[in-house]
Amino acid sequence: MERFLSNSVHRIDAKGRVSIPSAFRQVLAARGFREFYGMQSLGEPAIDVGGTDLLERYEARMAAEDPFGEVHADMSLFAYGDGAFLKVDPEGRIAVTDFIRSHTGITDRVAFVGRNHFFQLWEPSRFEAHRAKARERLLALRRAAPSGTAPE
Repeated sequence: MERFLSNSVHRIDAKGRVSIPSAFRQVLAARGFREFYGMQSLGEPAIDVGGTDLLERYEARMAAEDPFGEVHADMSLFAYGDGAFLKVDPEGRIAVTDFIRSHTGITDRVAFVGRNHFFQLWEPSRFEAHRAKARERLLALRRAAPSGTAPE
């Protein structure tokens, strides 16, 4: 298993921790990651989480920009100022910190959502609303596309 796939909702415990789904921990372990990086999603009320490869992808993109330019500065603020390394305890739990809660609205439950090379943390009702809108957009594409060319 090399991809973050599916979604599940987990309850936050009394100490403010939540268990990362075992399938997601297996992907991170298979990739050899011991550190977990999280950043506030740019366009969604979610936290993008992955191994150090998530941060490295943003750094590679930043390296293509003028280091004195506005795009580089914005990307640096986004990747570093809106990012954090997440501590995972031996049982595979992370603390749901203010960094996570303030951007997502998470209170007592977390939706873990696979996104191929990374996964996201969502407040469950916000995820359901976002997923419904995404489905509507895809259905509109299907209806508008010539027969046989739209996603199934």
